[in-house]
Amino acid sequence: MPDTVTAADIARLAGVGRAAVSNWRRRHPDFPRPVGGTATSPQFALREVEDWLRAQGKLRQVPPAERAWQQVRSRADDTGLGETLAEAGEMLLNQATDPAFAAVTELAAERGAVEAYEFLLGRFLEVQPRRIGPTPAAVAELMADLLDPGTTSVLDPACGAGTLLVRAMARRSPQRLLGQEQDGALARLARIRLALRGPGAEIAAGDSLRADGFAGTTVDAVLCDPPFNERHWGYEELTTDVRWEYGLPPRMEPELAWVQHALAHLAPGGLAVVAMPPAAAGRRSGRRIRAQLLRRGALRAVVALPGSAQLWLLRRPGAEPGPATVLMVEGGDAAQITAAWRDFQADPELDRPGVGRAVPLIDLLDEDVDVTPGRHLPAGGTERTAERFLQTRARLAGTLERMAALLPAARPAERAQDVPVVPLSELVRAGALTVRQVPLRREPATAGTGVPLLTAQDVIEGREPSAHVPPDLLDDGERWIIAEEGDVVVTAAARSLAARVVERGGAVLGPHLVLVRADPDLLDPHYLAGILRSSANVRQSTAVSSGSRIGIRRALVPRLPVEEQRRLGALFRRMDELTAALRAGADLGGELARLLADGIAEGALGPDRD
Repeated sequence: MPDTVTAADIARLAGVGRAAVSNWRRRHPDFPRPVGGTATSPQFALREVEDWLRAQGKLRQVPPAERAWQQVRSRADDTGLGETLAEAGEMLLNQATDPAFAAVTELAAERGAVEAYEFLLGRFLEVQPRRIGPTPAAVAELMADLLDPGTTSVLDPACGAGTLLVRAMARRSPQRLLGQEQDGALARLARIRLALRGPGAEIAAGDSLRADGFAGTTVDAVLCDPPFNERHWGYEELTTDVRWEYGLPPRMEPELAWVQHALAHLAPGGLAVVAMPPAAAGRRSGRRIRAQLLRRGALRAVVALPGSAQLWLLRRPGAEPGPATVLMVEGGDAAQITAAWRDFQADPELDRPGVGRAVPLIDLLDEDVDVTPGRHLPAGGTERTAERFLQTRARLAGTLERMAALLPAARPAERAQDVPVVPLSELVRAGALTVRQVPLRREPATAGTGVPLLTAQDVIEGREPSAHVPPDLLDDGERWIIAEEGDVVVTAAARSLAARVVERGGAVLGPHLVLVRADPDLLDPHYLAGILRSSANVRQSTAVSSGSRIGIRRALVPRLPVEEQRRLGALFRRMDELTAALRAGADLGGELARLLADGIAEGALGPDRD
């Protein structure tokens, strides 16, 4: 089979967005035909694509790394890609040669086997985000940095492709690395990834909770970023498991099963750093286990990270009693968080304004046993309040100054009488755009990790996706619409339509949204989004039937030359930026008012002296 590429690969080769590749396929009869894949994710022969791009003057020089990835990518579909990459990795590990991976060998000769494999693995993780969801690099580095100096053995019971173990190897050079991963292909990739760096790593395949590959083994440290929202983790068959010494994990709290699994593998005094969803810190169903973790001195610190994640730091209780406090952290950068944890070991009464403080156990062991850091940390000391007030005032002043420059520079204009105005339905028939209505459904969106979900409220407020969908719900791809860069997403707002151009693709669309995907050579997306928001189109697109679906195909669009559309689209884009600045200014104004009240109440702020 010849080397193949996907539409995303073609876009990367040509240095364009995926929408441009879709347009080329529609507009150019000589564009290469698919040689594999599916109707929604076709694959094309790399050589044919290169020839076509070269003839069109659109081909950039293909770097060796890209050539190596295409060689791996062409050998299997998405389900078998991990095994193919493992074959290439084992070739590098054994210092062998294989004509099927000649480009991989060349890349390894240029960059070294470790860097070549890391590049290929990174590309693999990019095309499998729903299946894998690796730990973000910054979080992985922090977790490894929090390990005790002198750590000699580390276990990751949900190791994925080995990210946390690689970080532990780089930060602490442990003599023994253990990992287990349910996905056999990922376990194989992790094994190769670590073996390329040196001997001493043992990676088992299988479900750690149901079939522990290292039962009875204890280590100095456990690093774990377990799968969140796992509904079938083994509650029924593991009810009497000896690992649940802090209490039987509730059926809907698998994270507390992973916490106890980690503790069961620690030697006395050993440290576990476990990534947790914020909800696990306060759910009522888990309060008894949290109370036991606190009373027995196992839970030592909770770190709230930016975004939607926490780190729980736990020690296996030993002969020495644990401190009567728990470190709560919400603020600071990675270095400050690490320093606070180190200093807390020597000073169990630590108080570090702006970063965190030690909270007495008695304050945590109430009816809720909520260990969310924000509930136990002050809004800020007086110095912090004054500092934040000055910072917020400066940010607001900068935002106000920028608003003047964002005012759209428009003037009265006379439009030619012969400009055609056509409904979107006609543009659909002409192939200039496609319209897709998101099915009305109530999906179990979450605030944790997973695939980003763009909601109607996100579109109305002009913000990034605020929810996520568990990856296991996306197996049925036909039920989902995934936004691409340049798409226009529309929803009904109060007496208006909200239309937004997607700047970064990859999010799935939630209910009450309509996707309009235009040919950018025929329709400028910012111009289209702006026109859809016009009062005339609000009336034209009034909701039909149940009142929750938008009749967007009836919207009218003046057919202007594309260059004129782009000039007008620039005005609409500037207006969007101004609207975003106004929202940010309102938020900053509210924050400034709160900080002023706090600062005056604390005696940290007062009027300027003339």
